[in-house]
Amino acid sequence: MPEKSMYEKSLDLFPPIALRATQLGVVKGEGAYVWDENGKKYLDFASGVAVVNCGHNHPYVVQKAKEQMDQLIHGGHNVVYYPSYIKLAEKILGHVGSDYKIYFSNSGAEANEAAIKLAKQVTHRPGIITFKHSFHGRTLATTTLTASNAKYRRNYEGLLPSVYYADYPYATRSGLTEEQEVARCLNSLKEIFHDLIEPEQVACMIMEPIQGEGGYIVPPKSFLQAIRKICDEHGILLVFDEVQTGFGRTGKIFAYENFDVKPDIMSLAKAIANGFPLSALVAKRELMDQWPAGTHGGTFGGNPVACAAGVAVFELLEGGLVDNAVEVGSYFKGKLLEFAKQHDEVLEVRGLGLMIGIEFVDHDGKPDGDLVAAIRANALKKGLILLNCGVDHNVIRFIPPLIVTKEQIDDAFAIFSESFEAALAEAAQKN
Repeated sequence: MPEKSMYEKSLDLFPPIALRATQLGVVKGEGAYVWDENGKKYLDFASGVAVVNCGHNHPYVVQKAKEQMDQLIHGGHNVVYYPSYIKLAEKILGHVGSDYKIYFSNSGAEANEAAIKLAKQVTHRPGIITFKHSFHGRTLATTTLTASNAKYRRNYEGLLPSVYYADYPYATRSGLTEEQEVARCLNSLKEIFHDLIEPEQVACMIMEPIQGEGGYIVPPKSFLQAIRKICDEHGILLVFDEVQTGFGRTGKIFAYENFDVKPDIMSLAKAIANGFPLSALVAKRELMDQWPAGTHGGTFGGNPVACAAGVAVFELLEGGLVDNAVEVGSYFKGKLLEFAKQHDEVLEVRGLGLMIGIEFVDHDGKPDGDLVAAIRANALKKGLILLNCGVDHNVIRFIPPLIVTKEQIDDAFAIFSESFEAALAEAAQKN
């Protein structure tokens, strides 16, 4: 009897709660590639869900992590200070600004929990406004903030109280002009303030500057600027969830730089340490200084090895990876836009840098999640890992590492195109 695969073994070991995008058992990663347990090589355009922005096992990140392991693996940031912890804070705040401070934790959801705790603590207000189609995590509090899929909430109600949901602009789907769509979404905020909770009772608004799981939706700059103005008028803290958009993904170190809007509070994770568990809460100094000692904490936040990796990541981003994301991202988006012109099944290609989504619809103009699933399945057979997103799962999101080359983009595009044609042929056979 042949030995069971990792996937087959996992069925006896793990619950089905972790919905996995593939059944691959991966044993090695290098750059933009991973290898499975049978030795097959895959071009990875998932990047561990936007985590390994520097590529798998980047030698410089590995070197700095190993050097740190020889010095100190864990000290406990509630107990002592250590060099990598300080240096990473200096790196990030050196970019964001000296009027901010930082707190390290472990995951994106944990950083978002900290963000709403800080906002409530400082403002003494109960209310939180989030946005439809958002994703902020899967803890009980961040599940409340998430509004991209009802299944995330099923059997977990009731959740965090005093949370309200505003509309996020998506003109392509609504059929309105960009200006009309922005006005519609801002009006949804006015209705919340008029019908449900007065703005003076709202502690914060939390939003993704570009929606991730919601469909890689890029809002008009005017929308984020209007939100900033509304928050300022009413003393509401603006929180940007940059868990997926941060660390070069959009062609800037942080996505907010694309919109000329700066948040009061920002959550960071995923690519911060290229695969080592780490996250951060960045907030204005005047807010952080009001956060009483002991009212928030954690054991593993700011781990020395993860912080050392994080310093290496930031140095690589500053050393050219962000520029590569702009150049190669533009090249890739151009190819996808040409593809879209030739196929009515494509509703839209959108994104910034190397955060690119392509949305598919059927002949009636309705979201076509089945086509996306078939494209992904065929691409995987041909050696390309892709993920979907969107509330109807009808968007393919391309998330290659920022070290990706134009040659690798060409390879991925060829596989994607072939997989699209194969998916159409399979659908025709079924019909």
